[in-house]
Amino acid sequence: MTEWAWTQTDLLREMNQVVEGELNRHIKVAKDWYPHEYIPWSDGRNFDGLMGGEPWQPSDAPLSDVARSALIVNLLTEDNLPSYHHEIATIFGRDDAWGDWVHRWTAEEGRHGIAMRDYLLVKRMVDPTQLEDFRMTHMSTGYQSAHSGELLHSLAYVSFQELATRVSHRNTGRYTDDPMCEQLLQRIAADENLHMIFYRNLLGAALALDPSQTMAAIRDVVVGFQMPGTDIPGFQRKSVEMAVAGIYDLRIHRDDVVAPVLRFWKVWDIEGLSPEGEQARTELANFLDGLDKQAARFEDKRDTLKERMGIA
Repeated sequence: MTEWAWTQTDLLREMNQVVEGELNRHIKVAKDWYPHEYIPWSDGRNFDGLMGGEPWQPSDAPLSDVARSALIVNLLTEDNLPSYHHEIATIFGRDDAWGDWVHRWTAEEGRHGIAMRDYLLVKRMVDPTQLEDFRMTHMSTGYQSAHSGELLHSLAYVSFQELATRVSHRNTGRYTDDPMCEQLLQRIAADENLHMIFYRNLLGAALALDPSQTMAAIRDVVVGFQMPGTDIPGFQRKSVEMAVAGIYDLRIHRDDVVAPVLRFWKVWDIEGLSPEGEQARTELANFLDGLDKQAARFEDKRDTLKERMGIA
């Protein structure tokens, strides 16, 4: 018997009620919070320029270079929200429950960049001129998913990406050794976790409707996964610094991001896959085995890399 392959239009229509249910659940559990309450405004002072303040210098904040790099990466990743909104609005549409979610998600995500930028500038943690130059370069490039326009791939991607962002924010907050910054990033991470749950549950519903096509999408996303901040100036070095410091590395990606989501979907237990679906699952398992070996090799040389890069 040939498995029915759902079209994207069919899936959008069929899953609308699932989206509505998940949106209602999300609104019930999401907690309102206000960025201004997390900013120590009285600590702020003018920078040089129109206000005639003091130019920024690294000694303004007792922050390691790695912590500063991680904060910049996390903030600039949040900054590309207009491009992310365009991506999901194009795929999900702006009608019915799908459209309601697009706007709700965008509104919640908008707080993240606002709060982080205010905190970093008030506490003088980063060079404001360099940060703005980075923002202009990054946002001028824009963002387009590797699977732009594909519903199943996009749902799979954001399921992993939202969790990866949550982990990165939480670990960055701890690494700053700044209690208020850590509290802010924990608050942002809580949003990201709820967003992950929303997308993860939708992809789970898609697996029930079309397991083989969805399995192939999961395989494609896991194998080719990249964070949305790869176009940030100096991203490669910053990401290596973050990996060596243990903020976000291959082991974290495999064990704390990819594996838990796959377990939730019970991808190893799904029955009735087509030959193509079975092949996708086999390739997914093989890739995870390879990722485990890569992570182990990286861990073996972490101490050497720390010493070479001057990371504590």
